[in-house]
Amino acid sequence: MNVILMGFIGSLVAGMLTGVGALGVFFFKELSAKLENSLLSFAAGIMLAASFFSLILPSIEYGEEIFSSKNMAVIITIIGIMSGAVGLYLMHRYLPHEHFVSGHEGPDTKKINRIWLFVFAITLHNFPEGMAVGVGFAGGDVSNGMSLATGIGLQNIPEGLAVAVSLLSIGYSKMKSFFIAFLTGLAEPIGGLFGSIAVSYAGPIMPWALAFAAGAMLFIISDEIIPETHRSGFQNLATFSLLIGFVSMMYLDATLG
Repeated sequence: MNVILMGFIGSLVAGMLTGVGALGVFFFKELSAKLENSLLSFAAGIMLAASFFSLILPSIEYGEEIFSSKNMAVIITIIGIMSGAVGLYLMHRYLPHEHFVSGHEGPDTKKINRIWLFVFAITLHNFPEGMAVGVGFAGGDVSNGMSLATGIGLQNIPEGLAVAVSLLSIGYSKMKSFFIAFLTGLAEPIGGLFGSIAVSYAGPIMPWALAFAAGAMLFIISDEIIPETHRSGFQNLATFSLLIGFVSMMYLDATLG
């Protein structure tokens, strides 16, 4: 029960930092494409490092511990990664949602207000992030859970700012933009609770759950964030911002672990 609580609280704090970033909407009327691409790429770098160092490698370690076979551990991790990616792909294909740059995705529908399409899009990003934090704590390795919660929380700050300012730019008030961006962060504690409960009551799924969360995040990075940040002609800046985010998370994981 303690690890479930820690997983929930860790993912809640990480999700609340989306609101901290969204507070910037009261100070910025808009973000330049250059700055927005840098912030989102930095967030992607953190997610990328978290996927490898805090999810995939521990997945292999847990799998080897449980099944006493490195080969089986790696196979389970591969299955988990691909399951997470396919899961996110199916959600993207069949859930209507909207992106700030690339526009509408999923089934065509005129019955859903555009604001809810944005909310769906951000929720698709935040749920697997929260699940990753919950699973990280549920494995009993508190330091791994802490590094995941810290890294995901840090990347939520620029993401929250980008979401809130983007909503402001399409006509929503500052208060409404902040409130909606803040609410999207609450998908993370839901994901955290789901992940920590699932692993706590079914220990052998731990390697798969870690890899599943990694696969979901890798899909988001490759399918969503990198294409979005390479559309405005700042590819080199976006690449180095991603690398800075990656090494920042790598440092956090190494020192907190």
